[in-house]
Amino acid sequence: MIIGITGTPGTGKTSVTKLLENDQLCQVIHLNELIREEKLYSEVDTERDCVVADMDLVYDRVLELHDKSYPVTIVDSHLSHHIADIVIVLRTSPAKLKERLEKRKYSVEKVRENLEAEALDIILAEAVDWCEKVFELDTTEGTMDRTFKDIWRIIKGLRRGDTEELEQEFRPGSVDWSDYFFD
Repeated sequence: MIIGITGTPGTGKTSVTKLLENDQLCQVIHLNELIREEKLYSEVDTERDCVVADMDLVYDRVLELHDKSYPVTIVDSHLSHHIADIVIVLRTSPAKLKERLEKRKYSVEKVRENLEAEALDIILAEAVDWCEKVFELDTTEGTMDRTFKDIWRIIKGLRRGDTEELEQEFRPGSVDWSDYFFD
């Protein structure tokens, strides 16, 4: 089973997946690192300070790395919803997200672009369009431990084939930041 942990940069994906690395049931692939280390991109976008991933190469490489001896492979990235059929979308209020991205020293333009993406549900909308199962989790006020526990509950439910209650609790569209830019 491959599960994507996706969301706008700064929502907590990498922090929480580092906790999942300690579990013997999970293989974790940090997709952004993999893309850079193995040069799985078609170009470098210097204006936006990023690389443009070649998603065909990325997809093939993830399948090669997927170790079936683990019950669950977690793919960590704001691009993981392009790879996995099951995703957990982490969401954070734009105000909190702005603090996190500024702490990372993102440019003003890059902060703005990511805040707009979060407020407009860009990643969530893509995930809902492309993925078989989507869970949405608000990480704004929760601790990393709380986020980890919620993700682990979802993973356990998926492994048991019992997600009906979880699909209600973490249903896509339950988080709404659309009024952020209109205040």
